[in-house]
Amino acid sequence: MDDFALLLIRLVLGVVMIAHGLNHWRGGGRIEGTARWFTGLGLRNGTLQAWMSVVTEIGAGALLVLGLFTPLACAAVVSVMLVAGLLAHRRNGFFVFKEGYEYVLTLAVVALALAVLGPGGVSVDEASGIDVTGWAGGVLALGVAALATAGLLAVFWRPEPPEQEAS
Repeated sequence: MDDFALLLIRLVLGVVMIAHGLNHWRGGGRIEGTARWFTGLGLRNGTLQAWMSVVTEIGAGALLVLGLFTPLACAAVVSVMLVAGLLAHRRNGFFVFKEGYEYVLTLAVVALALAVLGPGGVSVDEASGIDVTGWAGGVLALGVAALATAGLLAVFWRPEPPEQEAS
């Protein structure tokens, strides 16, 4: 039963990430609109950011569906959600219906829990003998996510200074 539950979590989280990446690429404003949105959040090189987001989200989602390199796939999800939470949602409070961080927090925590629990028996990791679970899986996922998030923000985040009010 545990293997089924882990498969279900992996499939849902993976498909959500793939859909999110495809939406950044092909939905709404397409890649150009995503690039403008990222630029509006203070990220430089908006087109590069948009493509990095698309590749990361679709790639992480596909790895989760397969159950391959699960802690690294979870790290990618956590990192994407950290960036989104910090730059786009934090200032709006908790609730998602107010554009808050509720949704991104949930996805990040589910991904971290999956890194700790492992992909389950119905996974490429299991078939290949890749067993990075428990504290090792959680620390690997959280550490890689924190480093990736800090690196992205250090290199690309340059928010515009707040405008001074006229006296």
